[in-house]
Amino acid sequence: MSFEITGKLYKKFDTVQVSDRFKKREFVLETENGAYSELIKFQIVQDRCSVIDAFNEGQEVKVYFDLKGRAWTGRDGTTSYFTNLQSWKVEGAAQAQAAAQTPPPASAGDDFPSAADAPPSFGGNDDLPF
Repeated sequence: MSFEITGKLYKKFDTVQVSDRFKKREFVLETENGAYSELIKFQIVQDRCSVIDAFNEGQEVKVYFDLKGRAWTGRDGTTSYFTNLQSWKVEGAAQAQAAAQTPPPASAGDDFPSAADAPPSFGGNDDLPF
């Protein structure tokens, strides 16, 4: 599942090398929810860990993310479930808004058929029942 949200970059953390083949980085986004603000933690993994470098804490950003979940069974046999907001793209909120407001390119006018392109009429001699 893919989602997007806009808010203020509240906190960025350093990249953590979890294993020799896996690294992750976390950051927190502050969003307004009525009279209260929400602090939402996201994770970036592998080669995308640097996408947050271009942004400063306090800056408005738009975060694109996937909702991930998995189960983990401990040594005692107890299963725990984890949910993660895994970000795959971050851009400045102003940049995202400008991209959304960019008008589509002007067409040459031949994208859609005109009335002249309609097939000739059969004059009511159509033997189809509908």
